[in-house]
Amino acid sequence: MENRVAITGIGLVTPLGNDLPTTWDGIVKGRSGIAPIAAFDATPFRTHFGGEVKGFDATKFIDKVEARHMDRYAHFAIVAAEEALRDSGFVVTPENAENVGVLLGVGLGGLQTLEDNHRALLERGAKRMNPFMVPMMIANIAPGIIAIRVGAKGPNYTLTSACASAAHSIGDSAELIKSGVCEAVITGGSEAALTRTGVGGFCAMRALSTRNEEPARASRPFDKGRDGFVIAEGAGLLVLENLENARKRGAHIYAEVVGYGRTCDAHHITAPDPVGDGAARAMKMALRLGRVDPERVGYVNAHGTSTEQGDVAETIALKSVFGDYAKKKLMVSSTKSMTGHTLGAAGGLETAFTALALHHGVLPPTINYEEPDPACDLDYVPNTAREVKIDYAMNNSFGFGGTNVSLVLRRFNGA
Repeated sequence: MENRVAITGIGLVTPLGNDLPTTWDGIVKGRSGIAPIAAFDATPFRTHFGGEVKGFDATKFIDKVEARHMDRYAHFAIVAAEEALRDSGFVVTPENAENVGVLLGVGLGGLQTLEDNHRALLERGAKRMNPFMVPMMIANIAPGIIAIRVGAKGPNYTLTSACASAAHSIGDSAELIKSGVCEAVITGGSEAALTRTGVGGFCAMRALSTRNEEPARASRPFDKGRDGFVIAEGAGLLVLENLENARKRGAHIYAEVVGYGRTCDAHHITAPDPVGDGAARAMKMALRLGRVDPERVGYVNAHGTSTEQGDVAETIALKSVFGDYAKKKLMVSSTKSMTGHTLGAAGGLETAFTALALHHGVLPPTINYEEPDPACDLDYVPNTAREVKIDYAMNNSFGFGGTNVSLVLRRFNGA
């Protein structure tokens, strides 16, 4: 018999706040975390704004010397992981260390470190490159550092699947607990790609919104006026535990992870399948493996990036999975309307928001929803959070390369 998987801790660093309470308050109140970029002069680019983490000082949490030898994405991951552990009350000990894993989803890794060292190489020569460049920029260093800090000696690796990275990480972590390989896993995602190279690259693709005069209104999933996604940064980390162990120690349980679906479109390197075939198959797999009837799902935290093709394809996929129920009762929203798109970290943030929605009975809104798109015709919880108690919810994450992940969560009722 498979072990059940509980979410017992959540840690967040986002454009809405540098911790769980501040971020969740912003989500429930429908605040936008999108603003003009402050870290560098973005005016040479088509897009001048993003979802920047504000007022973040890594040295409040990490020794100043150590912090200098880490990339910003690792700073976010460490702070979120340690908040998640505090929130859960789970303690890594010499007795359980080998059964505690750390799995992280990362899309691009230490992009700022790479950018800084490339500039040093070109402008000042090879001898001016940072000797810590490689361990600072590699995508698997953050889970390694987290493990060192807390003493976790179980599985430790990074999953990289573009914007599905963190969701893959959470799903694989749940599998490790279900199978008995791990007692607990610290998992989720982190990304800090809001750099000149990151913004410039996505601008070159014409993928980003260009609403430079009203950045807070730029991320508008499913709205007819959407014109591209808003690049953002941050981290969302969870503590997953064997449910029975969590109950024995009296842990606070937000929700259970019950279903995990993963597929590929095999269609295009960046564009989604126009009818959402891969996305639909991922959702169906998650429901089937979680033994959940579609009509029992009350809410979907959509991938919902605010791109013209992606939002339509996901809507079509939802209707193919849920049938008439999709238009009659299913509630869907995109929290990217408030946080922007945190790329490889997105599934970490959004799985946390989905668990919190189940736990608190409050569904996050899709803000900036002003003009319905006839091709996007579901209930997107427009502009205002909704108090609804539901038992099951789904989180979707899709990425370049045609990769798709769907996670199904269940509200924990004490049974």
